[in-house]
Amino acid sequence: QVQLVESGGGLVQAGGSLRLSCAASGRTLSSTVMGWFRQAPGKEREFVAWISWGGSSTDYANSVKGRFTISRDDAKKTVYLQMDSLKPEDTAVYYCVAGEIFYSFWRTRPGKYDYWGQGTQVTVSS
Repeated sequence: QVQLVESGGGLVQAGGSLRLSCAASGRTLSSTVMGWFRQAPGKEREFVAWISWGGSSTDYANSVKGRFTISRDDAKKTVYLQMDSLKPEDTAVYYCVAGEIFYSFWRTRPGKYDYWGQGTQVTVSS
Protein backbone atom coordinates (compact mmCIF):
# COMPACT_ATOMS: atom_id res chain seq x y z
CA GLN A 1 0.00 0.00 0.00
CA VAL A 2 1.02 3.57 -0.70
CA GLN A 3 -0.35 6.60 1.11
CA LEU A 4 -0.20 10.04 -0.49
CA VAL A 5 -0.63 13.35 1.32
CA GLU A 6 -0.81 16.61 -0.65
CA SER A 7 -0.11 20.11 0.64
CA GLY A 8 0.45 23.59 -0.72
CA GLY A 9 -2.89 24.49 -2.24
CA GLY A 10 -4.54 27.83 -1.66
CA LEU A 11 -5.83 31.06 -3.16
CA VAL A 12 -3.66 33.06 -5.55
CA GLN A 13 -4.21 35.84 -8.05
CA ALA A 14 -3.89 35.25 -11.77
CA GLY A 15 -0.26 35.36 -12.82
CA GLY A 16 0.91 34.13 -9.44
CA SER A 17 2.59 30.91 -8.39
CA LEU A 18 1.98 27.98 -6.07
CA ARG A 19 3.98 24.88 -5.25
CA LEU A 20 2.19 21.66 -4.43
CA SER A 21 3.89 18.85 -2.55
CA CYS A 22 2.93 15.21 -2.21
CA ALA A 23 4.56 12.97 0.37
CA ALA A 24 4.37 9.23 -0.21
CA SER A 25 4.66 6.60 2.48
CA GLY A 26 4.50 2.85 2.42
CA ARG A 27 5.59 0.57 -0.37
CA THR A 28 7.17 2.26 -3.39
CA LEU A 29 9.24 0.61 -6.10
CA SER A 30 11.70 1.83 -8.68
CA SER A 31 8.94 1.49 -11.29
CA THR A 32 6.54 3.78 -9.44
CA VAL A 33 5.29 6.67 -11.54
CA MET A 34 3.94 9.70 -9.72
CA GLY A 35 1.85 12.50 -11.07
CA TRP A 36 -0.96 15.01 -10.73
CA PHE A 37 -4.53 15.17 -11.94
CA ARG A 38 -7.09 17.91 -11.35
CA GLN A 39 -10.83 18.26 -11.31
CA ALA A 40 -12.77 21.48 -11.63
CA PRO A 41 -16.43 21.78 -10.56
CA GLY A 42 -18.71 20.16 -13.12
CA LYS A 43 -15.82 18.80 -15.16
CA GLU A 44 -14.13 15.45 -15.53
CA ARG A 45 -10.86 14.67 -13.85
CA GLU A 46 -7.98 15.57 -16.16
CA PHE A 47 -4.32 14.74 -16.43
CA VAL A 48 -1.81 17.44 -15.46
CA ALA A 49 1.66 15.86 -15.32
CA TRP A 50 3.60 12.69 -14.50
CA ILE A 51 7.20 11.88 -13.65
CA SER A 52 9.06 8.59 -13.64
CA TRP A 53 11.03 7.24 -10.70
CA GLY A 54 14.36 9.05 -10.77
CA GLY A 55 12.86 11.91 -12.73
CA SER A 56 14.32 10.96 -16.10
CA SER A 57 10.97 11.20 -17.89
CA THR A 58 8.12 13.67 -17.58
CA ASP A 59 5.01 14.62 -19.50
CA TYR A 60 2.54 17.48 -19.25
CA ALA A 61 -0.92 18.34 -20.45
CA ASN A 62 -0.81 20.88 -23.25
CA SER A 63 -2.80 23.31 -21.12
CA VAL A 64 0.00 23.55 -18.51
CA LYS A 65 3.10 22.96 -20.61
CA GLY A 66 5.62 25.75 -20.12
CA ARG A 67 3.92 26.97 -16.93
CA PHE A 68 4.02 23.93 -14.61
CA THR A 69 7.04 21.87 -13.62
CA ILE A 70 6.91 18.47 -11.97
CA SER A 71 9.86 17.17 -9.97
CA ARG A 72 10.55 14.57 -7.31
CA ASP A 73 12.92 13.82 -4.47
CA ASP A 74 13.07 10.04 -4.24
CA ALA A 75 15.04 10.10 -0.99
CA LYS A 76 12.13 11.95 0.59
CA LYS A 77 9.49 10.08 -1.46
CA THR A 78 8.04 13.44 -2.38
CA VAL A 79 6.80 14.84 -5.68
CA TYR A 80 6.31 18.53 -6.38
CA LEU A 81 4.28 20.58 -8.82
CA GLN A 82 5.55 24.11 -9.35
CA MET A 83 2.76 26.14 -10.90
CA ASP A 84 3.66 29.50 -12.43
CA SER A 85 1.67 32.02 -14.47
CA LEU A 86 -1.52 30.65 -13.00
CA LYS A 87 -4.80 31.30 -14.75
CA PRO A 88 -8.38 31.25 -13.43
CA GLU A 89 -8.98 28.11 -15.51
CA ASP A 90 -6.36 26.32 -13.38
CA THR A 91 -8.82 26.45 -10.47
CA ALA A 92 -9.49 22.87 -9.40
CA VAL A 93 -8.87 20.23 -6.78
CA TYR A 94 -5.43 18.78 -7.48
CA TYR A 95 -4.80 15.11 -6.77
CA CYS A 96 -1.45 13.37 -6.36
CA VAL A 97 -1.28 9.89 -7.86
CA ALA A 98 1.09 6.95 -7.88
CA GLY A 99 1.21 3.67 -9.75
CA GLU A 100 3.41 1.10 -11.39
CA ILE A 101 2.71 1.91 -15.04
CA PHE A 102 5.16 0.54 -17.58
CA TYR A 103 3.85 2.07 -20.78
CA SER A 104 4.16 5.86 -20.97
CA PHE A 105 1.01 6.25 -23.06
CA TRP A 106 -1.00 4.85 -20.16
CA ARG A 107 0.30 7.42 -17.69
CA THR A 108 -2.19 10.11 -18.69
CA ARG A 109 -5.14 7.87 -17.84
CA PRO A 110 -6.56 8.22 -14.31
CA GLY A 111 -7.76 4.62 -14.23
CA LYS A 112 -4.19 3.34 -14.46
CA TYR A 113 -3.17 4.80 -11.10
CA ASP A 114 -3.72 2.68 -8.03
CA TYR A 115 -3.13 5.31 -5.37
CA TRP A 116 -4.66 8.76 -4.94
CA GLY A 117 -4.25 11.50 -2.38
CA GLN A 118 -7.16 13.29 -0.77
CA GLY A 119 -6.76 16.35 -2.99
CA THR A 120 -5.84 19.96 -2.37
CA GLN A 121 -7.82 22.98 -3.55
CA VAL A 122 -6.19 25.52 -5.85
CA THR A 123 -8.16 28.68 -6.55
CA VAL A 124 -6.93 31.32 -8.97
CA SER A 125 -8.75 34.64 -8.88
CA SER A 126 -8.92 36.98 -11.86
